[in-house]
Amino acid sequence: MAASGGTGYRNGATSRNSLKPDKLFSPNSHPKSSLKSKSLPNSALRRSSPASLGAAKDDGGVPGRVRVAVRLRPRNSEELIADADFADCVELQPELKRLKLRKNNWDSDTYEFDEVLTEFASQKRVYEVVAKPVVESVLDGYNGTIMAYGQTGTGKTYTLGRLGEEDTADRGIMVRAMEDILDEVSLETDSVSVSYLQLYMESIQDLLDPANDNISIVEDPKTGDVSLPGASLIEIRHQESFVELLRLGEAHRFAANTKLNTESSRSHAILMVHVKRSLKGRDPTLSSDIGGNSHLVKTLKPPIVRKGKLVVVDLAGSERIDKSGSEGHTLEEAKSINLSLSALGKCINALAENSAHVPVRDSKLTRLLRDSFGGTARTSLVITIGPSPRHRGETTSTIMFGQRAMKVENMLKIKEEFDYKSLSRRLDIQLDKLIAEHERQQKAFEKEIERITKEAQDRISEAEKIHSNALEKERLKYQKDYMESIKKLEDQLMVKQKKLGGEKVINEAVAASASSIIANGEGSAASALKEVAELKRLVNKEALLRKAAEEEVSNLRSQVSQLKRSETSCNSEILKLRKTLEEEQNQKKKLEGDIAILQSQLLQLSFEADETSRRLDIGEPGKVLSSLDSLVQQVKHSQAQEPANGEKASVAKLFEQVGLQKILSLLEAEDYDVRIHAVKVVANLAAEETNQQKIVEAGGLSSLLMLLRSTEDETIHRVAAGAIANLAMNETNQELIMSQGGISLLAVTAVNAEDPQTLRMVAGAIANLCGNDKLQTKLRGEGGIKALLGMVRCRHPDVLAQVARGIANFAKCESRASTQGTKAGKSFLIEDGALPWIVQNAKNEASTIKRHIELALCHLAQHEVNAKDMISGGALWELVRISRDCSREDIRTLAHRTLLSSPAFQAEMRRLRIDY
Repeated sequence: MAASGGTGYRNGATSRNSLKPDKLFSPNSHPKSSLKSKSLPNSALRRSSPASLGAAKDDGGVPGRVRVAVRLRPRNSEELIADADFADCVELQPELKRLKLRKNNWDSDTYEFDEVLTEFASQKRVYEVVAKPVVESVLDGYNGTIMAYGQTGTGKTYTLGRLGEEDTADRGIMVRAMEDILDEVSLETDSVSVSYLQLYMESIQDLLDPANDNISIVEDPKTGDVSLPGASLIEIRHQESFVELLRLGEAHRFAANTKLNTESSRSHAILMVHVKRSLKGRDPTLSSDIGGNSHLVKTLKPPIVRKGKLVVVDLAGSERIDKSGSEGHTLEEAKSINLSLSALGKCINALAENSAHVPVRDSKLTRLLRDSFGGTARTSLVITIGPSPRHRGETTSTIMFGQRAMKVENMLKIKEEFDYKSLSRRLDIQLDKLIAEHERQQKAFEKEIERITKEAQDRISEAEKIHSNALEKERLKYQKDYMESIKKLEDQLMVKQKKLGGEKVINEAVAASASSIIANGEGSAASALKEVAELKRLVNKEALLRKAAEEEVSNLRSQVSQLKRSETSCNSEILKLRKTLEEEQNQKKKLEGDIAILQSQLLQLSFEADETSRRLDIGEPGKVLSSLDSLVQQVKHSQAQEPANGEKASVAKLFEQVGLQKILSLLEAEDYDVRIHAVKVVANLAAEETNQQKIVEAGGLSSLLMLLRSTEDETIHRVAAGAIANLAMNETNQELIMSQGGISLLAVTAVNAEDPQTLRMVAGAIANLCGNDKLQTKLRGEGGIKALLGMVRCRHPDVLAQVARGIANFAKCESRASTQGTKAGKSFLIEDGALPWIVQNAKNEASTIKRHIELALCHLAQHEVNAKDMISGGALWELVRISRDCSREDIRTLAHRTLLSSPAFQAEMRRLRIDY
């Protein structure tokens, strides 16, 4: 950070005083007023005031007052000296939740807050009492806000944004809140996404995408909700990725060195966490009753989704210009900060006094916090104060801000809506299942119809055959019986005629005995009549039998007719099924057409890939160059459109269409442009960790080293050195680079190069090699250290940062080797003359250079044999400064421990009368 006070970027490691934990907000506590006689009046319950920042609606909100906690920072090293003879200006009574502000030795004012946190309260305690109730409300579907307000240097960023990398107990509210959120949500059905912004001089900037530095605020005209559609929204699935985003955002946040704070925030940081949860037990019940051809959808109810938004606001510290010593651009930043905080204070005053007008639009900060004060969000405010009596005025202003904020009432409202997209997805899945089930049933039904039809036809044929045979048998039987009866009657008639003829002859011959003949004739006639009657009876019986046979035939014919009607009904059902089948076949043909189109497109792509491979095989560099250009442009376009997955897809496309071997072969092409494009493609591939092993196995490392050896073009040197730097991040690759003379080639390249970017790539590659314990002696012997020191002639900060990183890595490995007993004697760095440059740059304004130099000094000082040279070279004074003033606590602790453990340093400090 610039010592002059100019604005710079954070490097992610903040230096804040350690604050230590203790009581939850009482969920049923009521607004507390100050015990002073001149305390502000309590506001009435605000249900739907038009003046509220959030424009709360009257549709079932739950009242909830803004909760305010006060946290006291312990005295820092400066205050321990300057205020040694003075008592703290505040006295805390945490058990009574009271704070006494001393005006002088005999008079003080008393204030009450929802929670009073002493300087010994831990980060966990602060999170539980300030933030955890808000986080739980967000998980239940409400909006929530956690905000820190106070004078600069009182611990706001420590309270909210501490990452806790050195000590997990130091984790701030942001990190702990995300841990609780990820523990509660289900990543299968729920989603968590974040945006990280800063409000810098009335300009909203994206901390995750620094190029996006002018984001506009959009307000919903109906609901009044505020959104930032231009901000990056990153989905979070793991705590580690969230911490990395915070580290990235903190590195881009503006900060400056002032008299009140060596790393003072110059912007308001705003973290927005969007939580989307599906309600358990309220999923749509989509059931179907499949029986025959019926499909019944009983219930179609979309699932309910709750959307909560957590806003964590780390306000820039309020400051007085005469105390902070701001000037130049830092003064303009201070004015902008004070104006936005003043606008926020005016809004809080208006809300506390139930004013009809709240000046929300005076600042972008108040517009962003519409929902937090007087709106629909659950809000917790932590005000941070210092104990120094020199800042009594700022402390009083902070306390009064918190007292007024306690008067503000919000109307909490749950954010619920129907998840129609989820319902649509479920319906699509159910539709696919129903279509598949329908097709299965259709096939089964067709088979069943075929079986029934065949069985019916067989039964009809068999019945017709049986009926025909039965009719024929009956006909033959009746015909036979009839003929036999007729023949019998004819025989009897002939017999009777013969008898009658004989009697007539006798009557004519014997006329005398007429009475006897008459008597005989009458007896014969009676006998004939009996025979005729018997014949008539037999004929009637035959007629009845024939009538019964005809009735049986009629019954059989009616059965046949009924079977034919059943067959007709089956045929109509079959026609319906065939019509349905035709419709399904038409749909199938349409899908097959779509598949054919996709196959043709796939064949076209395959043809283009084969054509590209053919051109590579026959050596057409011009066409290959255009293909490579096209592929590189696809890589860049894909990375711009899909930063998460685009790179992998592009690399896969490169491998599929061209092949790594052919790309590497182009590194030896005669055409200069082809070689330039080829080495750029290899460098892009080497940036992906999954491709590095493939490149090395295919001989890519040897090809890149060959380019450094055989060509004098600086562009090729720059890109090839960048690719080697990426490959050198792997320990196995580091040994291969060294075994193939890579360090010598890099050293020669560094001597001949003039372009700062080329030197930065070469220095980065050597710096990576410096971190390998096994290669220390060989690296030094082949000129690696001298090459690093030679590149400082460039004076470009990026090159110096890589040189400093390489020296820090080398010193760390030497320190470890000395501790393990594998290294004896002075450091190679000191023998090669690196110490003067290290001491000279220990106070470099660039934070990255300064941090690595401080680490290198600490590691060199850990070996007692280096102490004499370090004392004579002025390094002792820098170690003392680092142990006291370094912004990073881990480096500060390392320097302090090293000074205490070295007898030589202890003796020299006593000689110089350094109070340590």
